[in-house]
Amino acid sequence: MSAAPETLVTAARKLLLPAPGTVHTLAPGLRARAAAVLLRMALDLALDAYWLRITPSMTRIGKHRMLCLEWYAGHDTARRCRTTWTSLSAACHYRGYELPPAPAEIHARLMEVTGLLVALAREDT
Repeated sequence: MSAAPETLVTAARKLLLPAPGTVHTLAPGLRARAAAVLLRMALDLALDAYWLRITPSMTRIGKHRMLCLEWYAGHDTARRCRTTWTSLSAACHYRGYELPPAPAEIHARLMEVTGLLVALAREDT
């Protein structure tokens, strides 16, 4: 069983913008990295749902589904998916010699993923 993309985005939002009075047990960089993982999972699930509607065989091919998106969902949506997925992937990986992602950067990605969920849900070409 997997969570809905919207549920993952909500969880990421709670990590980035915790409720006032919440005790923070994780550093902001760790919360941002965890939010990036959730957002990338949400984008992957939204892409799977999109391709399941369009052509189910595309859900089995990771890289090709991103490459072919331009011909089905349009140039702008495909470009936004590629850049957002790439930046979230980079933010997900831990490297000892780099600082963790900034919460503001991941918050911008959260806004982009939210818009992409809407765009992919309405694309029925």
